[in-house]
Amino acid sequence: MESKKIKILVVPSDRTGVSYFRSTKPHLHLEEMYPDLFHVDIDYEPLLDNDEWLKQYDIIHYHRTLGPYEKVEALIGRLKTLGIVSIMDLDDYWSPGKHHPAHAIIKKNGIDKKIADNVRSAENITTTTNIFAKMIKKYNKNTYVIPNSIDLNEKQYISNTEPSNGRIRIGWLGGSAHLHDLELLRGLVSKLKSDGLLDKVQFVVCGFDLRGRMTQINKQTGEETHRDILPKESVWYAYEKIFTNDYTSISPEYKAHLLKFTNAEFPGVMNEPYRRVWTKPIESYATNYNLFDISLAPLEPNVFNEAKSQLKVIESGVHKKAIIATNFGPYTIDIENAYQKGGEIDETKNGLLVDTHRNHKSWHQYIKKLVQNPELIGKLANNLHDMVVNKYSLEVSSEKRKNYYEKLIKNKH
Repeated sequence: MESKKIKILVVPSDRTGVSYFRSTKPHLHLEEMYPDLFHVDIDYEPLLDNDEWLKQYDIIHYHRTLGPYEKVEALIGRLKTLGIVSIMDLDDYWSPGKHHPAHAIIKKNGIDKKIADNVRSAENITTTTNIFAKMIKKYNKNTYVIPNSIDLNEKQYISNTEPSNGRIRIGWLGGSAHLHDLELLRGLVSKLKSDGLLDKVQFVVCGFDLRGRMTQINKQTGEETHRDILPKESVWYAYEKIFTNDYTSISPEYKAHLLKFTNAEFPGVMNEPYRRVWTKPIESYATNYNLFDISLAPLEPNVFNEAKSQLKVIESGVHKKAIIATNFGPYTIDIENAYQKGGEIDETKNGLLVDTHRNHKSWHQYIKKLVQNPELIGKLANNLHDMVVNKYSLEVSSEKRKNYYEKLIKNKH
């Protein structure tokens, strides 16, 4: 007799961002790998009030919340009564610090407390790292780690590095919540200029985006007002000032071009020590790794950052980029520091780690070392690649997810 498939309802939290890695992509791959075991439906607006409709599913997987926050606890109880296993996925700490752009709105609306309540009432939780799982387990013991993973056959993760004009390209790829992380790099450009190395490098900042609204909260009334941001109010303008030493490292012509904030690429950009790359969709943003040789991952030490995933390490490794990262939180999981006392490089290691008390020295020191010894870039990049493809492919995480889901169903019976 043919065994019944496990039917999974996946409820993503968005259509373009985190759900790509935590909801849609991994479950579509799970069904693809195990078509005889799983059937997956993805529904952004499920009929959560309809018990008869819900009963067709064995597992409901949701990211952060399942419908309105205040109704989740009762809904989880209902799902248990119906014999449905529910799994909450969480990839970010629920209370971002004061430096996070969403801090004021999250605190004002109590979203951090609502998510924490969801954590307590969840039946099961999946998350990204053992570091974050340890934090979550203080609220809910039923927490299991399924790391972010990469489909090695997906077009955006197939490395096709763009030829260089002789400059070593140093890239950063990210979103709009990283100003205080990137502040750790302030002064780096002027130090490389003092070394006479600025004509040998190009900093590449990927994800530049001027879309968005400015939210202002009246401290007296609590009233929120909104308007479109102006280019020079954008955090990306602040990022760019860090990587161009306030636009002094680039030619006057390129500066004038950049300050027009048009999407057109500057004709002579390959001869400049800085390159702006505009944002790309979630399905193609990782192609940006083809534009550089060294990946930077600075991280301000705080609880929110400690709970982050090591996705930047994984993506850098898949694309065979050498990585320089802060020796903190997610970057301590897989990166083995090649820099030894006395300045020697252990070529068997897979990256370079910057201790937080050495921010003022080590970023510059490591980049200078790689620029002056370019063969090390390829060695560190290959070591990182070998680790990542063996540990963080979707095939590996899908097998882990399969075993976890089968165990949950077995325990339910």
